[in-house]
Amino acid sequence: MIGRFHEVSVFAPDPAGSLAFYERLGFAQVTTGEAFPYAYAAVGDGRLTIGLHGRELPQSPLPAFVLPDLREELATLERRGIRILERRLGDDVFNEALLEAAGQSIRLLEARTHSPPPFGPAETSRLGWFEELALPVADLGRAQAEWERLGFVPAEEGDDPYPHVGLTSDSLNVALLRAGSLPAPALVFTDADMTARIAKLAEAGFEFARRLPGQLDASRHALLVAPEGTQLLLSTVE
Repeated sequence: MIGRFHEVSVFAPDPAGSLAFYERLGFAQVTTGEAFPYAYAAVGDGRLTIGLHGRELPQSPLPAFVLPDLREELATLERRGIRILERRLGDDVFNEALLEAAGQSIRLLEARTHSPPPFGPAETSRLGWFEELALPVADLGRAQAEWERLGFVPAEEGDDPYPHVGLTSDSLNVALLRAGSLPAPALVFTDADMTARIAKLAEAGFEFARRLPGQLDASRHALLVAPEGTQLLLSTVE
């Protein structure tokens, strides 16, 4: 309903520093266009593209979707009762809009702002398989209903590594967590042998958070914080 997942946008005050960090993790820089009038770069691993924006965003991280014929599609969304918070439309501007689901801002773009990453969908970075965007919410039931209104469908519920409700779209999974499970939204990566990945990253000089939030087991998980503050949660899966 809201288009195809494009990127997770983050506010990067030092885009060059963030770019270097992600490239060390095995992400590849992709070619960007001139949609934004400020410093902008993007990196990808085949499943996830992270947009590094040199200007403050409504929220960071901010999932972005491409929805062609945006003007007409926004009218359709509004007829379905979905409130559009902001819109920027015109013949001489890059068309975009902003909406919200349970406190999480979502950006809609009329066209791509970068080329696809030079990887296949089965390839990964040094972090492992990009699993989901984890979002702490105040009310799980309400949050699930709001994301379903946007076209996401229930995928699973579980308690590992934290109680959550999982939803999915074309190529983005969202995990809704009870408030307090994580201090902020996180990009979650998984691997059956994540402990080995974590050890190799530590040997390469990456520093992990000393304390893990909530019930996370330090023997199976680790938290890496990017230069711009994005939380990268590394999780062992059975």
